[in-house]
Amino acid sequence: MFDFLAKRQTYAAQGDDASVEPLLPGARQLKYGHGAFFYQDVYFGVAYFVGQETVYDEGQPYWSMSYAGGVDPAVTATDEIRRIYAFLRSALREVSVEHPFRGPSHFRAADFEYRNTCEGQFDPFHGTEVIRQQDRTVYTLHYSGSIVR
Repeated sequence: MFDFLAKRQTYAAQGDDASVEPLLPGARQLKYGHGAFFYQDVYFGVAYFVGQETVYDEGQPYWSMSYAGGVDPAVTATDEIRRIYAFLRSALREVSVEHPFRGPSHFRAADFEYRNTCEGQFDPFHGTEVIRQQDRTVYTLHYSGSIVR
């Protein structure tokens, strides 16, 4: 399960190329399956978004994480928003198998810095990820999740 989450082939790896036809109007939906596991991410919004990831094991919901966040409203240039999300995907690809949700605790590239603080392990957990560009915060996301009972 940890390896499956850490290596999911959706947003971090492919961006919108992992999209499928959404079940909910106005949503975006990403899917990936391998063996007994199936991953689904349904979210609304682009610059600021809310969503939920769910992992199914043998067709039953096993684990889920909800999240909300996005680019600071002061960032309005489309090119800058794209740069922030391209950097975010780079950070998310650095996730570890031991801590497979969101990205690593710290990642830096060019003029961006990513930080992820998380409390708890796999069941339950919550955290915040932040991207800073030089001396300003340009992106913040809060997340929480657990095994589904």
